[in-house]
Amino acid sequence: MPKASQKSLADRLHEAWDYTNVPRGDRRTTAVAERYNVSRESARKWSLGLSVPRDERLRAMAVQMGVGYEWLCTGRGPMTSADLEVRDQPNSYDSAELVRLNGLVRSLSRKKRLALIQLLEDER
Repeated sequence: MPKASQKSLADRLHEAWDYTNVPRGDRRTTAVAERYNVSRESARKWSLGLSVPRDERLRAMAVQMGVGYEWLCTGRGPMTSADLEVRDQPNSYDSAELVRLNGLVRSLSRKKRLALIQLLEDER
């Protein structure tokens, strides 16, 4: 991601954190690190636009904060679901855990995905 894009993502992250009442100032880095289970250094770099969260984490963050994933990543589209028009569909994920699970499952090989499906079906 180009540096200008990283900076604008950082700006949107701050806007979303403000929207979800993440403390401002010196406490923000610690609060973000605790909320997303990352190091303070990772949280600091995200907030300054020096690095970008992985895609699966961005999806989970968007769901958890109640903001649009497309808006968070690109600045396009509505920021919140309250801004969606009738023709827009809400996010198909209803929790951060489902977003995280989807990302993890997608990273598995086909063989491992099939084994996981079998395991889950056997647990029913």
